[in-house]
Amino acid sequence: MSVQEARERERERDIDEDAIPFAIAGDQAPLKLDQFLPYQLQVVSTLMSQALSRVYARRYRLGIPEWRVLVVLGQFGWMNGKAICAHTHMHKTKVSRAVSILERRKLIARRANRADMRESLVSLTPAGRTIYDELAPHAIAFSRRLTESLTPSDRDAFQRALKQLTDRSAQLVAEAIEEDDRVEEP
Repeated sequence: MSVQEARERERERDIDEDAIPFAIAGDQAPLKLDQFLPYQLQVVSTLMSQALSRVYARRYRLGIPEWRVLVVLGQFGWMNGKAICAHTHMHKTKVSRAVSILERRKLIARRANRADMRESLVSLTPAGRTIYDELAPHAIAFSRRLTESLTPSDRDAFQRALKQLTDRSAQLVAEAIEEDDRVEEP
């Protein structure tokens, strides 16, 4: 064995011994990322978005924000930016970018809101409606494939739990905003 090989083995042994306290600490850590519900939901969401994007990204060249805006407009028709933000749970800058991209591609049209001239309303163009109508059955089929491993009662329980978690999350956001407002008051 060469001197260099001996030194490498010694370094590997030192690294392994140094890692032992961290491994033990990891087992006893109070917060474990892979068992943390917000993280678990984010992982599932990311994986689902990546898989679903295969349905619309290649064929229609849509990103996730553009897809969400297109679908919400397909569902509700004419909307302002605030309503799109509320329905998609996306930040206004992300919605604005998505709207601009869709408008440049002539998939949505913009018009002034007669009730409030400071804002505009957007809606799908015939080309945007065509994409929505083509995408909808694929997205619905994807959703079915995603949940086909669950029994009907598990699907129902999951839907109830998801609604409860969504409602509770909205409540926690509202409480945090209230608390922030109280802290900012003189």
